[in-house]
Amino acid sequence: MLTDWRVAAAATIFCTGLLFTCIETSAQSMPKDVAARTEIYAIPSLTISDQQFLTGDANGKQVTVAGEFRIAQGSGKLPVVVLMHGSSGVGAGMDPWVRHLNTMGISTFVIDGFSGRGLTAVGPNQALLGRLNFIVDIYRSLEILAKHPRVDPDRIVLMGFSRGGQATLYASLERFHKLWNKSGAQFAAYIPFYPDCSTSYATDTETVARPVRIFHGTPDDYNPVASCKAYLARLQEAKRDAVLTEYPDSAHGFDAGLLGLSTVVVSANAQSARNCRLKEGEGGVLMNDDTKAPFTYQDACISLNPHVGGNPATAQEARKAVSEFLQALLKLG
Repeated sequence: MLTDWRVAAAATIFCTGLLFTCIETSAQSMPKDVAARTEIYAIPSLTISDQQFLTGDANGKQVTVAGEFRIAQGSGKLPVVVLMHGSSGVGAGMDPWVRHLNTMGISTFVIDGFSGRGLTAVGPNQALLGRLNFIVDIYRSLEILAKHPRVDPDRIVLMGFSRGGQATLYASLERFHKLWNKSGAQFAAYIPFYPDCSTSYATDTETVARPVRIFHGTPDDYNPVASCKAYLARLQEAKRDAVLTEYPDSAHGFDAGLLGLSTVVVSANAQSARNCRLKEGEGGVLMNDDTKAPFTYQDACISLNPHVGGNPATAQEARKAVSEFLQALLKLG
């Protein structure tokens, strides 16, 4: 007859084995949109002015931003999509993208470029953070991911929304890579959603040899599609692999339709450069091309109260288009 402690020990061993069996079974039956593992990263970065960014001046404020890495179910080195938020920070609209990409077997890395800088939103005051800081955050994240044992460094894609879409678009410039990307890696593609394309940077048609896929809405009055069409024409004239997909009846943030949202509302007091034409001047100074003076968010071309809202139908269309593009690009099974 076993002593009490032996009975307890045997029971513990049995229960522990049963627990591991249950966990393993549970893992095997988890929905595909649930990540197998989540890791949180501190990302050393900088807060600098746009002029500092454009001239390669790293003498800025040292900051630490954060990244949430969700490793998709699967084995070995997996593809990753890096996601960069817009002027309102990481919101609910990011989640359906993360879950869908995880379902496809693609890991996701969501950058929070605000919290570590003491910000929650910049819509009503875009001057709180230089337009190009997110690109530093993005390249620093690429450096982390390229070394990760569960990441295929040749299959990392960048995707961003609004202000994050603007960063995604211009992160493709060869010049910016040479100035700020110390990772030794390259993104496999760039997918900006409704970016602001109103700024012309020096040599901005010299993008890296990777595809750029822009998704935008026709009635967008936050970041109008017209300026993106003009930039796209210049990129295509320079023989770059750039495509813009435009959706009717799709306001700024139309992919919020993935959450079932279909209402379009005014983004109260949000600043929009929709009437501005900006150009990089001498010494990396951003100029108002109409006034020929250095640009500020107090310029007369700055407008307020743009519209935002979801469109479930075109959101689904855009998600399908992104999925098909990634399927082919990343050679997913």
